[in-house]
Amino acid sequence: MSSPAQRKLWLETPLIPSSHISARLGPQYTVYLKLDNLQPSHSFKFRGLSHFVQHHRALHGPALHVVCASGGNAGLAAACASQAVGVRCTVYLPEGVAASTQAYLRTLGAELVVAGAFYAETLAAAEAAAAGDEKAVLAPAYESPILWEGHASMVEEIKAQLPTDVTPDAIFCDVGGGGLLAGIMVGCKTVGWDDVPIIGLETHGSDCFYQSMLANRQPSLKPREGVTIRHDTEHGVKIAHVHKLTSLATSLGASEPSPGVVKMALERKGNIVCATIPDELCMQAARSFADDHKFLVELACAAALAPAYKHVLLQHVLPPATGDGRKRTLVFIVCGGFKVSQNDMEEYGRLLERDLARGEEWDLMLEGHEFTVPKLGT
Repeated sequence: MSSPAQRKLWLETPLIPSSHISARLGPQYTVYLKLDNLQPSHSFKFRGLSHFVQHHRALHGPALHVVCASGGNAGLAAACASQAVGVRCTVYLPEGVAASTQAYLRTLGAELVVAGAFYAETLAAAEAAAAGDEKAVLAPAYESPILWEGHASMVEEIKAQLPTDVTPDAIFCDVGGGGLLAGIMVGCKTVGWDDVPIIGLETHGSDCFYQSMLANRQPSLKPREGVTIRHDTEHGVKIAHVHKLTSLATSLGASEPSPGVVKMALERKGNIVCATIPDELCMQAARSFADDHKFLVELACAAALAPAYKHVLLQHVLPPATGDGRKRTLVFIVCGGFKVSQNDMEEYGRLLERDLARGEEWDLMLEGHEFTVPKLGT
């Protein structure tokens, strides 16, 4: 039998057909959901971070000390993986992390250090601690080929779980710093789906990847207010820095994306479609998904599900049909997340009622162009 440090720790999660969403979208679509909310730490992040922890456990042995800066799912995944292979884990948290998250981290055996009011300060403290400990490695949030390799496993599973000879017409995911997107791109290349379109959704107040892609694809356009563009010399791409994150989808809250992922996306054979949507549309999608499938997911995860519940949005982001008359197969990544509760869903309902008083349409952005979708209906 293989040791815990050798066998994979993530679960092969179900790929289920969604009769609810397929019926909403119409007979021309077959919709599948990849349920990575069922990973041990409640999110897809367990794939990449468990792979990262196992890799370093094999290199350094049981004396390994995993250090992670995170106020949420990355820290939970690192702690869960560290507990599974029997190594020490310290999670550095920014101020204000919910008591429920801290309690769960302790249940997973992590040591907690509160450092800094903002993530950048927390990360700096974690980096300093890891640099001063020869047994320590800093677990990455989204910038690591080892991490991407772990995330890529979900695409290999999707390939095996779909009916024989079925290739998705599009894969939908949310995007923060870019780790999940990188994993999907790596996985698609591995299984021969390098031309399959990937639709990446962000929220208006946490759109660093969208702004970065726009700066490279349409350099004549000015970035939105509150965003500055820098040139990353290592990868030769422009990177957007969001100075203030205003979205409630905090798991998407990266100030800058991974330059390596931006480069990979720009060079990919298949199209990467980038769009940003309001928090309220994510709230609506999260509530509808809970009603249909009886799962609670974070707003970050609901961003990827929004096109499933807003047909007008789907028509904008989905590449045109080939015209052969066949049904189109869509795969939505349900990445999950720990930071959600029934109380959140109730609060989303109240916020949506107030938002309706401000107008009947939402403004969305797609590849530098603005369009609207109705708040009510599909």
